[in-house]
Amino acid sequence: MATQSEQSDRFQRGWQRLIEVDAEGGERVIESLKDIAPDLGRYVVEFAYGDIYQRPTLDLRQRQLVTIAALTTLGGAEPQLEVHINAGLNVGLPGREVVEAILHCIPLHRLPTRTERDPRRQARVRGAQRRPAD
Repeated sequence: MATQSEQSDRFQRGWQRLIEVDAEGGERVIESLKDIAPDLGRYVVEFAYGDIYQRPTLDLRQRQLVTIAALTTLGGAEPQLEVHINAGLNVGLPGREVVEAILHCIPLHRLPTRTERDPRRQARVRGAQRRPAD
């Protein structure tokens, strides 16, 4: 279990990275959670930005491009997508790369989930398609 000092260091490291990535936008997101779920804001700072964003292999531009792609294909996450598009631009991602990443994701958006690919479900759909129209 992490000590209070380690947790504080993790938060500070995460906060610095959040400000580096998203400046005021990230600060607004965390601030908006204070009255609703302050622990969630702390978790985002500590885990996402204090741990994940500190990993060495991807640079900040690559991380934002991956995040933009994930949020685009996920769908229903437009507020988060807007935050991460702005963050991507803030860390030097060219606008044309953001647009191209989103365009690249369009064919993948909301592809059938594992449940929808289930053979039993496919059989039910085929059976429904064979029924005569009323």
